[in-house]
Amino acid sequence: MTFNTLGAAIGLGAVTLLSPVAGFAQEETIPSCDPAAFAAKYPSLDGRKVLLGADPSTPPYAMIDPDDHETIIGSDIELASAVFSCMGLEHSVKPGAWPGLFPAVVSGQVDLMFYLYHNATRAEQGDFVTYMRAGSGAIVGEGNPAGITSKADLCGKTLSAGLGTVEERQANKWSEECVADGQDAITVMTSTDVASGFRLVASGRADAMVTDLPLINMMLKRQPDAFDLGYEELTDWQIGAAFANDDPLAPAMFEALKIVQADGTQDEIFAKYGIEPELIISPEFKPE
Repeated sequence: MTFNTLGAAIGLGAVTLLSPVAGFAQEETIPSCDPAAFAAKYPSLDGRKVLLGADPSTPPYAMIDPDDHETIIGSDIELASAVFSCMGLEHSVKPGAWPGLFPAVVSGQVDLMFYLYHNATRAEQGDFVTYMRAGSGAIVGEGNPAGITSKADLCGKTLSAGLGTVEERQANKWSEECVADGQDAITVMTSTDVASGFRLVASGRADAMVTDLPLINMMLKRQPDAFDLGYEELTDWQIGAAFANDDPLAPAMFEALKIVQADGTQDEIFAKYGIEPELIISPEFKPE
């Protein structure tokens, strides 16, 4: 993840019931939020209480409510609430450090996590429902003392990246490319949470931090005297919710997410938290 992620109209086809008691055929689509329909189509989920893993140090996706330190808020939290309400499922949030969330999903300690980059390695370990693409960029200290305005400026610089994130792997790859081009390597400093990564930049120990674009934009608004934007870019990386392999919760959530995206709920949530609408993509269920 970036701590760790185009919008198109979704056509919802009409549903034809086989009979009043036969329920839904697997290929049929549930057209609106109807808990009874979800229970009929996915009977193993009926009455299930879902446990969502979230790192409360990953704004704007999950963060401690400044008005209630016992509550986690954020776009992931609200999107999950909308989806599970649509399905008629109760859910709760279990806080955890980001690097441990996907292993917790795979091992069954939590049912899912939101905002995880989809890639081939992770797809072998779990199922995904993708709903957005990643915007990325570099946040730098106020005044941009290292003069970073593009990825080409990163050679020879010290770069902060989240431990185990796509950005860490990307930074190491960029460093290899710098050396291959006869330039100095990038020094990659990892951090286990967002706050410590920003502190590395603010203190001048790192020249920049490569991370999620909405997170950068939020920090620029919060601390305009401490940070500047080095550069930004939209990527083709897909971001989604991750589940254990073959969990029926994944295809059910895929259907619910199509509904709440089509009725504008995802747009409203993203707008509330300052996430660019062009990052939204049509949901896809990726079981492998």
